[in-house]
Amino acid sequence: MSVFKIPESVLVVIHTPALDVLLIERADKPGYWQSVTGSLDAPDEPLADTARREVLEETGIRAGLLRDWGLSTVYEIYPVWRHRYAPGVRQNTEHVFGLTVEAGTPVVLNPREHLRHQWLPWREAADLCFSPSNAEAILQLPHLGGTAP
Repeated sequence: MSVFKIPESVLVVIHTPALDVLLIERADKPGYWQSVTGSLDAPDEPLADTARREVLEETGIRAGLLRDWGLSTVYEIYPVWRHRYAPGVRQNTEHVFGLTVEAGTPVVLNPREHLRHQWLPWREAADLCFSPSNAEAILQLPHLGGTAP
């Protein structure tokens, strides 16, 4: 495993069939709410494996059928987190997945990474996300990954 983070990651929108979305609050930036995210551990790690690993590590949920939404975003890495990447790396490519779980699915957070969690209707969840790409992914939920009208 590299000393530096690989600038390729996954974003997993975890939601119920009724389109309630799980958001988790970052421990290193209280008040910053997001979906599950995480970087590849190795350049050849399959994206779906990264997504399953991150979901389990961050929420304790064992991901069953992940849906690759076929969306990716290249974004500027926030300055506060650039030190985690090799010198000169300023952009990350994020690939979006969806995971449908039953309402009431237990969530067990890793306290080193996240402080709290909440389930919100998809529009409210999108409004609360600090990351524009995360908010945009959640707004795609009814079209790409959801089952409610």
